[in-house]
Order: sequence, then structure tokens, then C-alpha cells
Amino acid sequence: MAPIPNKPRLLDRAVGATVAGYIRLVERTSQRPPLMHDYAADLIQHHPAIFAMWHGQFALLPTMNQFKIPTKAMLALHRDAEGLAHALARYDIELIRGAGAGVKGKDRGGANAFRNAVSALDDGYSVAMTADVPPGPARRSGHGIVTLAKISGRPIIPVAMCSSRYWSLKTWSRMTLNLPFSRLGASFGEPIWVPKDATPDELERLRQKVEENLNIATIDAYARAGVSHIRSTPPAALTASGERAVPGRKLRIYRGFTKALAPATPLLLKFRERRNKEDSTRRNERFGIASAARPIGTVIWFHAASVGETNAVIPLIEELRQLRPRTHVLLTTGTVTSARVATTRLNGIAIHQYVPYDAPKFVERFLNHWQPNLAIFVESEIWPNLILSATSKNIPLVLVNGRMSKGSFRNWRQNVDVARPIFSRFAAIMAQDRAFAERFVALGGANVTVSGNLKTDSPPLPVNAAARTKLELRLGDRPLLLAASTHDDEEDILAAAHTQLRATHPRLITIIAPRHPERATAIIERLQGQGYDVRQRSRDQEPDTSGTKSTDGIYLADTLNELGTLFAIAQVAFIGKSLSREPGGHNPIEAVRHGAVVLTGPGWSNFTESFTALLKAGGALEVRNADEIATAAAHLFDDGSERARMRKSAEGALENLTGALAKTRAVILTHLAPETTPAPVRELTGVS
Repeated sequence: MAPIPNKPRLLDRAVGATVAGYIRLVERTSQRPPLMHDYAADLIQHHPAIFAMWHGQFALLPTMNQFKIPTKAMLALHRDAEGLAHALARYDIELIRGAGAGVKGKDRGGANAFRNAVSALDDGYSVAMTADVPPGPARRSGHGIVTLAKISGRPIIPVAMCSSRYWSLKTWSRMTLNLPFSRLGASFGEPIWVPKDATPDELERLRQKVEENLNIATIDAYARAGVSHIRSTPPAALTASGERAVPGRKLRIYRGFTKALAPATPLLLKFRERRNKEDSTRRNERFGIASAARPIGTVIWFHAASVGETNAVIPLIEELRQLRPRTHVLLTTGTVTSARVATTRLNGIAIHQYVPYDAPKFVERFLNHWQPNLAIFVESEIWPNLILSATSKNIPLVLVNGRMSKGSFRNWRQNVDVARPIFSRFAAIMAQDRAFAERFVALGGANVTVSGNLKTDSPPLPVNAAARTKLELRLGDRPLLLAASTHDDEEDILAAAHTQLRATHPRLITIIAPRHPERATAIIERLQGQGYDVRQRSRDQEPDTSGTKSTDGIYLADTLNELGTLFAIAQVAFIGKSLSREPGGHNPIEAVRHGAVVLTGPGWSNFTESFTALLKAGGALEVRNADEIATAAAHLFDDGSERARMRKSAEGALENLTGALAKTRAVILTHLAPETTPAPVRELTGVS
């Protein structure tokens, strides 16, 4: 924490004078709210009191000096607050420096400020402070204000002051800059007293009351100024109050664009089918035409993008079916590989369909047929037409295992008028970690909580015992490096590492399992062009265990549903998409569960919590190129005790991350009615 200089800088004084002068300009050129004298009488009656206001809505606080009530204001210690401190001083408002720690737990002088606030109230000063704490959540009262009221025995008075003309800045709190020549609005809520013997449950109830009354006062103040409060309200606070953002021009353009392109969808599907990216036998499902009847009774619809999301959500589906045996589950995915995984692993507990293309006609047809009672989207699979159409039919939406990369967040923030109407429609969002949660909140998500990563609670990927035995007999005690879920040019990097390793470990076998097996032909052509002898598993070829050249011994596992088997036989596993051109990483937990020691490139931002825990515990190694892969793998092949230590550290690190499955299940159950005898379902009329 940077110390605050004892001697005010000239710049701070100049900023303070400018801010104070501007506030006077707003006050003198604007129409004052009526009943100010009545407000003054009430405030004086309860003085000294704690004046509560929302962060970003305090610019007109100095105008309260007209009431001649001795007041001290709590102000943050950071450098940017110095100008505001000097502005308040010009209004004879004394300062208490410091602020609450907020969700990040940073020491910002909160404890010292709290003690000074208690002393100020004892000395006959009222204390003005914001109820919410940076960096949010906005419009959510912290516990500090009710604790201050409890210790001091003084009441909390919600205060809101605003102007009809203002600029609302795109900060976490929607910081408001009041403009001159306005109509001012003011509202003061009823005093809230906190008993000195209040229990934790009572404190929480009163904290919520502060939140509720301050929201009411804020809405009332804007109404008295003759304007709506919506524009000045942070997106998350707006949606938490049940007010969904209205789709704007960009979403209307998107809807029109997808509608216009719908007739071209068959051509797109044929193109993708030729590249083995679509299943021609189930093409109609992409048009929203179901290949199965809707079961009678409650239907929960899960939507997962691809293999990783499907594997993560299957244990959740299994648990829900055990708890609610009469409830049916529909799982949609968007890739051929995920469809095969779903067919293999679901074992009849859910119906699988391909998700329709996001065109209004296809979406309407899909929803009219399935009529889900609850829609659950997994991780980051967001389709505007699906979401808007589902909520128009009063289908509750929940986002589970939510993930939002920095790049995606940046794109959404640049299109916030698209993001807010989408994310505000989720009844609950369960994020994998705090960083993801903060991004969802900033985009307008309501009821955002941190659940952890469902993949941490998932059982190990299935192992084909016969295939494992056959591979182990073929490979014997050879060192085995597995490159799992590789992307782009990572195969070239792994091949280069393989060449180096063969110099010291001539019996090495490197298995490359690309994330998208349809890339197999391109990978083989590229590696063979570099002189490598590549064997291909999908052609029933076996690993080359007789070759002696440095370019021998590469085995391409371009098959589906075998990653568990491959992790189970590998001593060391490199996790792909961490050295690719568009990094982000893949789930390392699958490797750890099968006892493989994890290597990763530095690009693991999509799995921050898991990799941070593993690297901190010494349960994984980070490598940046072929040389480092070869060096790390050689060391691990030669040191069995180090491999054992890393496996143990990795397992311990993951144990601290479990619990997501139980948390997610509990939230989902709150959005489902109790099971009853199912009633017949009538097909809705509409698009066919």
C-alpha cells in the first residue's frame, strides 16, 4: 500500500478546487428537490448517524453540508482519491481514510478506518460511507456497515442524490458524473438500527435490509429527478433485481442475419459433411427436427459444445437421474466427436441430439418439440437465438461450469449491448473460479457464484481394458510420452522433442492424440514431409517398436474415446493447446486421475485454477518449447521417485478443488419442481 504524503501536492489541491467548483456549478444551476427542509429535520433528529450510499452515486454528497450536520466521510487511501479528498475538505467534510478489503482481500486500511469511524460517531460526527466495496459486486452491501452500526449503536440512513442529466461511466459501479442545468433528486430511507447483541443471522438480515432500502431510495431519487435509474445501474445489479436488459439493434441485426442465411444451411452442412465435421445421417437435427419423441414429464435440457464439456457434465446428469428417476434428460452437442462420446457414455440415461443451428426457425422448431422445463448451458457455449427464444417461452436458464477467457471477455465487453441482454437472462451462473465470475458479473450476469470446476469432480476417463493390455504388451517397459489434445502446429513441436529424446532414450515411443482426429491426414502429411515414420491407430497399425532412427517411434492416436486408456499407460503427458497459436490449454485433471505426470505450455488460461494449483504444489511442469519438453521428459523418465512425488503432489492439489458437483447439483434442484406423476405433453404449434 503506497503511503499518503503528509504535505498535499499542488496538483491534488488544484484537482480538489476544480471538483468542488464543479459541484457548486451543478448545484447552483440545477433545480433543487422539494422537501429538503423536512429531510434536514429527520437527519438532525437521528444525528450522529451512518449515511449509506452506493459507490458511484456520491458526487452530490457535499451538497448535504447545507444541513450543517458535522460529518466525516470514509474515503479510500489510493492515490486517485486525493483530489476528491481536497474537494470534500472545501465543504468542511472531514475525512476517514481507508476502505474494506473487498473480494480480493487486499489490505486497504479498512481496520484502521473502522476504528476511526467508531470514534467519530462517539465524538458526535455522522459518518458517510459507501455500502458496497470495490471492486464489487456493485449494489451489494458489505458487512462492514452493519457491523459499524452494531458497535456504535447509531442508525444507518440510506441516502441517494442524483441529477436528471448525467454521464454514466463504464466502471464496475457505473460511476455517475452529474451535469449542470439539471433537476436534482434526493431520497433518504428510514433509519435502520442494529442491536448490539445481534446474531450473525440478524446481521445478515439487516445487511440485506440496507441493500433493499438503499435500492429503493436510489430509484426514488431518480424518480424525483424525473428520470429512470436504469442507465446509472450496473448490469449485474440490474439483472439481480429481475430487470432484464432489452435486446438492442445489434441483436436484432443478428437475428435477421441468421434468419436470412437459414436457406443456405443445407449447403454449409454438405460442406462440413465432406470434411467429416457433420453426421449426414442426422442432418435434420441441425434444422431442429427431432429424431426422437419427447418423453412425458419433466425434461432437463443440457447443452455442451464438444467432448470436454460433455465429459464434464455426464456425472452431473447421472446424479440428477439417480435423485429424480422420473425426470428425463436431453443432451445436445455440436460436434461429431462429442456425439460419439455421448452415445458411448450415456448408457441410455439421456437422449442425445445435435443442437440446431442458431437460426430463429430452427430454434423455434427445436424448442416447440422438446419443451424443456429447465435449460442448462455448459461452460461458454452461448447462442443468442437459443437463449432469447428459450426465455421468451419462460424456460429457466442456468449456466454451469462457466468459463470466460480473457479474449472472449474482451470481445463481449466491446459489444456490451449484446452481452447484457444475453447474460442477464440466466437465472443462475456458476463459474469455475473468481476471475470468471467477475467477468460474468461485468457482462450483466445475475446470481453469479463460484462453484469450482466440474471436471475436478469427474471420475477418471474410461479405460478399455483389452486395448490397454494389448498396448502394454506391445510397448513393454519403453518410456512413453503422450501428447494429449494437441492443436495446430503442436505436433511439429512434439516431433522435434521426440527426436531429441531418442538420442538419450532410443526406445522412446511418442503417442500424439490430436484434439480433433479429423486432422489426422494433415498431421501425417506434415510429419512425413519432415522425415518421420508415423503409424496410425485408426488404421489398426501398431506402434513401431523396432525402428532405431530418431524419426521412428511416433504413433498417431486419431481415435475417439481412448484418451483414458492412453493416460493410463503414459508416464508423462503433455497437455495440448498450451503451445498452439491460439492457446488456452485443456483439462489436466484427466491425466492426473490416471497417474500421468503433467507437462504444459504457458498457455493454460482456460484452466487457470487447476494449473495454478498443480504448478504451485509441484504437481506439473511448465515447458515453453521442444528443448524444454525433451529436457523435462528425460528427467522424469530417469527418475521414478520424482514421478511418484509429482503424482502425489498433483493428487493433493486437486483434492482442494473438489466440491463443484455437489454445489452445481444443489443449484439445479432449486430450479426444478418436485417430481410428480407425469402429465401428457402436447406438441406446440408454430414453425414446422
